[in-house]
Amino acid sequence: MEKVFVAQRVATKLFATENAVDAAMVETAELMADLLKARKDLGVSAVVGDRAASKLADAMAALSEARSAMVEAHSELNETKLRLGIRTKLAGFEDKGNLEGRLEGRAGLREVV
Repeated sequence: MEKVFVAQRVATKLFATENAVDAAMVETAELMADLLKARKDLGVSAVVGDRAASKLADAMAALSEARSAMVEAHSELNETKLRLGIRTKLAGFEDKGNLEGRLEGRAGLREVV
């Protein structure tokens, strides 16, 4: 199998994984916002749900670390691609104005000129 097609397969999974981590961060942040709003809407003490909010904050921190690790992995894979002599640009196609479009993880090839 040609190197460029193998690299494209890996790149597609890489983009999908990066987008999944971003989507998880968005969902977790929205859950935190809803949790805090629900407490206020119900008029209950800040003590109610505090442990859950703390655990969500832990999850957000872990997701942030995962995102940083994915960015580093992306950089390493880009260097590996170059060492293998693959000169095509593995680029994702996305709708920059639509969050869901950014989180779909679609990718394609484009020649570098």
